[in-house]
Amino acid sequence: MSISAADVKALRDRTGAAMMDCKAALTEADGDVDRAIELLRVKGQASAAKREGRGTNEGVVASYIHANDRVGAMVEVQCETDFVSRNEEFMAFAYQVALHVAATAPRYVSSDEIPENEREAEKRVFEEKAREEGKPDNVVEKIVAGQLSKWASEVALLDQAHVNAEKHDSKTIEELRQEMAAKTGENVRIARFAYFRVGEE
Repeated sequence: MSISAADVKALRDRTGAAMMDCKAALTEADGDVDRAIELLRVKGQASAAKREGRGTNEGVVASYIHANDRVGAMVEVQCETDFVSRNEEFMAFAYQVALHVAATAPRYVSSDEIPENEREAEKRVFEEKAREEGKPDNVVEKIVAGQLSKWASEVALLDQAHVNAEKHDSKTIEELRQEMAAKTGENVRIARFAYFRVGEE
């Protein structure tokens, strides 16, 4: 089937991918836009994975203060070049991450940072609760694994779906980070963040 320039442009507007990549994805997907988006996401994630090892010595510190001036957040988002760090989309991404941190107060950037003793303590709580409910041993293990995974996503920034689900299609912060890496062609890394609430240490 023939792919029109308008179709390619519409897909580019939705994904931010290069025109040639959009055309190739639409061709491979036989014009199915949803399938083409899926193909582009897979390609973008694969490309982002190749960039992971590259150094990130540039970036921005973005902040968000809630309207009541009692809650705020700062986040450091790194990239490879000064050129990208001054890019409006990159800065907007960093701001959206800061907004999300202010809204959800995560405790870690990624689930890999969760200390093992904290993970084990949560695991014990989930196990005891499941046994109190009379669940058999073989079921307890599955329940605990599921609850641990859910808990990790609640405390780790990258695993959380952005608070503005409508604007960001319910994508996680990690998915948004990968998209930004694909758009910029650079390794994009959320290095650290700080959450502030008046009266809390």
